[in-house]
Amino acid sequence: MKVRAELSGTPAAARAALMAKRILVVEDNDLNRKLFCDVLKAHGYAVEPCADGQFALDAARSFVPNLIIMDIQLPNVSGLDLIEAAKKDATLRTIPVLAVTAYAGKGDEERIRDAGAEGYLAKPVSIGPFMAAVKGLVERVS
Repeated sequence: MKVRAELSGTPAAARAALMAKRILVVEDNDLNRKLFCDVLKAHGYAVEPCADGQFALDAARSFVPNLIIMDIQLPNVSGLDLIEAAKKDATLRTIPVLAVTAYAGKGDEERIRDAGAEGYLAKPVSIGPFMAAVKGLVERVS
């Protein structure tokens, strides 16, 4: 028991505390979804992948994430519509959304933020800025 008490101040303890942070990844592209999930898991996050935007809000309600990473260009439903719906939902409205999208034209970021996204990254995404955005949004609501 003494050993466990001594370990409470170690990076292992910090990593275990981080494991409680949950991230829903809504991305229809298999390679992007796998990359995002693998990177997040490597940084100690619990991750739930969602390939179909039609199931995203139900997945968010059941998984109860600390952050939603949302692709904007999804088949069958727009990521913008999903963000707006999440922000109107009493259960989901406080969960921050990081939009990760190929939409990088003039006015796109403003339009996405106006829909309710707290963060925005244009694809292709570099790991450094991606993780900085994730950490910033997760820590903001911790």
